[in-house]
Amino acid sequence: MNVVLFQPEIPQNTGNIARLCAAAGCRLHLIEPFGFIWDDRHLRRAGLDYWSLAEIQRYLDFEAFVQANPEGNYYYLTTKAQRLYNEVRFQPNDHIIFGPESRGLPPELLALNPQHNLRIPMRAAARSLNLANSVAIVLYEALRQQGFPGLGLQS
Repeated sequence: MNVVLFQPEIPQNTGNIARLCAAAGCRLHLIEPFGFIWDDRHLRRAGLDYWSLAEIQRYLDFEAFVQANPEGNYYYLTTKAQRLYNEVRFQPNDHIIFGPESRGLPPELLALNPQHNLRIPMRAAARSLNLANSVAIVLYEALRQQGFPGLGLQS
């Protein structure tokens, strides 16, 4: 599986997601610009000692990401979608794409493939979930559907 963060803004979220991807055996794709400096101490601290396990790729923009990753489906997470994330049958090469914390994915990305726009259900009064929590919810549903490939039970 592939987790994609489009222009992430908060280093702690990105560090937590890097740790999540490392533990889950998933690739993390980061699309610039970032809202923080790459060597931010909060980013490093949030990832703890998982950085050596993390497979992270950085891209200057969305076009560079698409060019380097033509395989698999792209799913865009947004509060504006009608379709729920658990209505999809995820495949190993799929990409789940999340937007920046303060504004979400831009309309031009959501317009690329509207039937692949997904949302996590929540109360109408709630604006959104934390980015790291959202990634964990959708990623682990995708991995569950695939039988948690490569993930053994820990004692």
